[in-house]
Amino acid sequence: MRVFAGYISVISFMLIFFTTLFFTTDELNKVQSFQKELELAVSTDTIDLNRTSLLLDQNGRVFSEVNRPYRLYVSDEQIPLFIKDILVASEDQHFYEHVGFDAGAILRAVVKNLVFTHIQQGGSTITQQLARNLYLGQEKTYNRKLTELFYAHEIEKSLSKDEILELYLNVIYFSNGVYGIETASQYYFQKSVTELNQAEMAFIASIPNNPGKYDPIDHFDQTKVRQERLLDILVTTSKLSKDQAEKLKKVPISLNVRKKTDLYPDYAFYVENELKELISMHEGFKVEFDNAASPEEKERIGQKLEERFQEVISSGVRIQTALSPDLQQRSVHALNENLQGELQGATITIDNKTRTIVALSGGRDYQKYNFHHAFQAFRQPGSAIKPLLVYGPYIEEYQASITDRVNANRYCIGDYCPVNYGGVQPGDVTLKQSLAQSYNSPALRLMERVGIDEAFNYLSAFSFKKVLKEDKTFASSVGGFTYGMSPLELTDAYTSFIDGNYQESHAIIHVKDTNGKVLYKWKNDEKKVWSADTTSKIRNMLTEAATSGTGRAAYVSKPYVGIKTGTTNNYHDYWVMGLTDTFTTGVWVGHDIPRNMSQIEQQRPSHKIWKRIME
Repeated sequence: MRVFAGYISVISFMLIFFTTLFFTTDELNKVQSFQKELELAVSTDTIDLNRTSLLLDQNGRVFSEVNRPYRLYVSDEQIPLFIKDILVASEDQHFYEHVGFDAGAILRAVVKNLVFTHIQQGGSTITQQLARNLYLGQEKTYNRKLTELFYAHEIEKSLSKDEILELYLNVIYFSNGVYGIETASQYYFQKSVTELNQAEMAFIASIPNNPGKYDPIDHFDQTKVRQERLLDILVTTSKLSKDQAEKLKKVPISLNVRKKTDLYPDYAFYVENELKELISMHEGFKVEFDNAASPEEKERIGQKLEERFQEVISSGVRIQTALSPDLQQRSVHALNENLQGELQGATITIDNKTRTIVALSGGRDYQKYNFHHAFQAFRQPGSAIKPLLVYGPYIEEYQASITDRVNANRYCIGDYCPVNYGGVQPGDVTLKQSLAQSYNSPALRLMERVGIDEAFNYLSAFSFKKVLKEDKTFASSVGGFTYGMSPLELTDAYTSFIDGNYQESHAIIHVKDTNGKVLYKWKNDEKKVWSADTTSKIRNMLTEAATSGTGRAAYVSKPYVGIKTGTTNNYHDYWVMGLTDTFTTGVWVGHDIPRNMSQIEQQRPSHKIWKRIME
């Protein structure tokens, strides 16, 4: 009797629904207005799924995933026909015939729901499920179901059946924070969907019907039962023979669940920041920011850039980087092994040939998104600035020989009287000895000869963001700056001693979209900074410092090695900058809040770190 009453109610409901929909003028106007909104909502230009972006190392291997949910998009051509057959047979057998909804299925669902007094069955087609996942959420109400019909019908008008199925298979949920068929394949089997056997395909196709009940990790047996049921459905729809289905049921299913790839947080965080800079340069944000008339305008531009950055990250880009996993691990270990207590540090290694950043550590026991000392910390460079600001310009301007002599005794300009380490008064020394022993008085004398403005002209060739006009004093000759440089900036500048040319170093090689199109890459603008003669002389002087000067504790046996150290006032910072024949590496050691480190000077932590990386 109750079922009979249900049928009567269904018929009444359908009559009222269609009468209201098609013959009530007011409602028709609303539908027409709604129709316009629908056409905009389901336009192929506006369907944009959040996808996982991937960071790749120099070998093309993924080392970090950016953005959640975890979704790897796969095109229609790459989805096996067997997967499509399973989902259509189990979820929507009339998919290729209906116009977005199946009237018969809806009628059956309404009957069942009325009999049970609440919504038990949705009668939803694949297109309705797609509409629900893209636009409407999972609320189970009759109003939402009615809206779902409109959306589904509009989707069918806008997209082909293949496009709908492609989107559906990339949208649906596969439990454990996993969305889409390719993502599920990679997550549960660590294989692409094209590499799965048919038993595995049927297994993961079992999940979306009820992701909680058919979670393969917590409810493997129930998922296996569902898989066998799907294979039986394929038999009834003539997609498989009974023998084929029985053979597939016996194929062992072995999960190989992957963990989220999030390696090398120091490098990954820097890459995300560099991507933002790359977008800013390519899309005009940098020019806008530089020309902004007020702090408020700069803040607004910054917000727009952040929104654009999030859009790019959410689009599933593949970010090819120069990361060397071996060097990265070595750098992190070297830093952590040689820093104690609250002591912090940073390292950067740049490939001499490609001028790309191959390794970078942001601090002791670095955790992703924490303060990154390699590029966010700005410190006075001490004597590490001398080759760039004093000796390079002096040799360039006067074609000086490294055997030319300079007085290294105490010297004052006005009230400024830098003191050599230990207060020594060595008298006349060669330029080579002066740099190797890092005497301060000769640096002051040489800068006076070059001139402050001319010396800073050479420094302007590099990417120092916080060098100010106020820094143009004689104190800069021994590293006295207002803010100073980041370890990355200083290491980057030292690459000019590879061959006399400077090209800003980057971690990102290129950024591609899901179709393999290059979206962004750096413009490799190269500047001539030093002549070949000056470059050769500076390299010679740096080798002297590495073998018999302040850098000898960091010396490594290589075809070429050159090192310059730096210590700031009151021992607040220790620097080691240097090159071999293959890499340029910089190391900074200090505290977040500067404090005297004289008690650990003899331990040479910065030297040990540099040597460990470059060995």
